[in-house]
Amino acid sequence: MVEIQNVAFGYDAARPVLRDVSLSIERGSVVGIMGQSGCGKTTLLRIIAAQYLPTSGTARVLGEATSGLDREALYRMRRRMGMLFQFGALFTDMSVYENVAFPLREHTALPEDLIHDLVMLKLQAVGLRGAAQLMPAELSGGMARRVALARSIALDPQLILYDEPFTGLDPISFGVIVRLIRELNDSLGATSIIVTHDVQEALGVVDYVYFMAAGRVIAEGKPDEIRASREPFVRQFVNGELDGPVPFHYPAPDYAAELELTGG
Repeated sequence: MVEIQNVAFGYDAARPVLRDVSLSIERGSVVGIMGQSGCGKTTLLRIIAAQYLPTSGTARVLGEATSGLDREALYRMRRRMGMLFQFGALFTDMSVYENVAFPLREHTALPEDLIHDLVMLKLQAVGLRGAAQLMPAELSGGMARRVALARSIALDPQLILYDEPFTGLDPISFGVIVRLIRELNDSLGATSIIVTHDVQEALGVVDYVYFMAAGRVIAEGKPDEIRASREPFVRQFVNGELDGPVPFHYPAPDYAAELELTGG
């Protein structure tokens, strides 16, 4: 479903973000791309969605090399993808119903009565059919994320991308979203990619993990293999250790020497 080969990307020559990244994602799997904030996870997700093109290397998504797609082919590929944006990104001036109906109206010529049935079906799948006429401002954070999930599966996508889907959720909402991601992936026969820094939570739902640091994939494997990894950065991150490859102290001169110089 996704084949990333030796991909590098930078916003300019002085700021490389991804460095020689390679990964392969099989059909039907739920795959996590993990690592601390700023390691390149979301940029890699945007490469997969063809929002960005690699500076070098190749990104093949749903059988297509993204660098060779014209506008029409790009839209056709994205028609087969769903995206759950961080914090949901609902249209605030549209009702729950209109938010979920939006991609159906944008990408299909279906009659309104069929769109209605499909919208209610997707809302039923996330437990919010009764909230169809509410506005986003009337929803809790967890409910808004579930509406965004219903919108992301409106077109029955083959590939679903999740950008930090667990951020800001209470434990109940988190449990609901985790269950829905797994159940919807399996019931739709889809493939899901979850970008997150919430390692322990994500390890409970994914089939395979790519762990990133400083723009590179430094470890990969099944959840149990990641938990048992001897890679220092992975071990520090998974266990939430205070110090390690990511130091507690930002680089600074020796404190005692600095106090002597200042007379402290």
